[in-house]
Amino acid sequence: MGRSQSLPRGGDPRFGPDADDTGCSILHVDMDAFFASVEVRRRPELRGRPVVVGGIGPRGVVSSASYEARRYGVRSAMPTARARALCPHAVYLPPDFAPYSEASRAVMQIFRDVTPLVEPLSLDEAFLDVAGARRLFGPPARIARLIRRRVAEEQALTCSVGVAPSKFVAKLGSTRAKPDGLLVIPAARVLEFLHPLPVAALWGVGERSAEALHRLGLHSVGELAEAPVGLLRRAVGDAAATHLHELAWGRDPRRVSPEQVEKSIGAEVTFDTDVTDPAEIRRALLALAEKVGARVRAAGQVGRTVSLKVRLADFRTVNRSRTFTVPTDTAREMFDTAWALWKVLAPGEPVRLVGVRLEGLAAAAETPRQLTLGAPERGWWEAEAAADAAAARFGRSVIGPASLLGKRDTRRIEKPAGP
Repeated sequence: MGRSQSLPRGGDPRFGPDADDTGCSILHVDMDAFFASVEVRRRPELRGRPVVVGGIGPRGVVSSASYEARRYGVRSAMPTARARALCPHAVYLPPDFAPYSEASRAVMQIFRDVTPLVEPLSLDEAFLDVAGARRLFGPPARIARLIRRRVAEEQALTCSVGVAPSKFVAKLGSTRAKPDGLLVIPAARVLEFLHPLPVAALWGVGERSAEALHRLGLHSVGELAEAPVGLLRRAVGDAAATHLHELAWGRDPRRVSPEQVEKSIGAEVTFDTDVTDPAEIRRALLALAEKVGARVRAAGQVGRTVSLKVRLADFRTVNRSRTFTVPTDTAREMFDTAWALWKVLAPGEPVRLVGVRLEGLAAAAETPRQLTLGAPERGWWEAEAAADAAAARFGRSVIGPASLLGKRDTRRIEKPAGP
């Protein structure tokens, strides 16, 4: 087989939306430019303009880019400075996770209306097993069309769907279907779809492992599939060799696992310039605690452990944590704990990044809320819940940071830290 080719074109009838979906019970649904699309939905005047969401300072990173921005080469995970050079006329916005979480919950509920077997991977994508939904909703491709229609009509957002016999191939299908498309990879044609792809299309093949495979003359998935496993071991190691060989032959036995839940929620900030002023660190920690608190409450969860992350100017990273006896979801408690951890740490060196994370999450509805001895019956939780309600109606930017934050710090950029 020759060198790798691109994914099959959307117009290829072998892999189009009307292809044979027999045996293709796995769907991968991926929202299109999710953060940017939610921002455009909130601000209709931005429709048709390039929109970039992410850190807006010199050390920022792009989290999401509209397809208008992508035409200029802007991509997720690209430094914002590079994005500005490619598309200086784009609208650059910092992320606001409250509306993203709200939109995600609504979209995931649409998925669960179809099947209880939904495995979210992040706010904007999920696997679905629709084998048990066929009697009620029809074959998989029809179910995919139903989901796409409901997302568009009810949420004014678009999504792309891959329909396939396995999770790995379904995810490749949704990638190829973007934006706003549907691709069916028939069970009988999986190898026709897979083998022309570049080896980098396989899960687990990063830049370095791709280079190692290329040095062996393996450029396409088909070439890798035909290579002896012993040869692959020399390039990528024992475990990866077996994993890649199985994927190259379309073998992915993993089931959709709806039991997966977030184990932690966090946020972090990279300063535009290294910081030594404790007051600035304090403001950053309070803003991060507010962000984490809003996301935790939006997810209907509480957590027992607050973790502080500090990255120094020389890139050394230090983590400290403290566990509560009673779970929390309030920004005030998270901030108080993070600030206490900072004061004990007292690095005495310039700081590049700080982060706050709440770990040991559990469903708030299943965790009785207890008052601390001497605490008022109504306090920070009620105040923050009221702020959440106002933010849902008017936007988080209107509410602003927690009251102790003071004047908003415009010198920093913010990005999510994990799920």
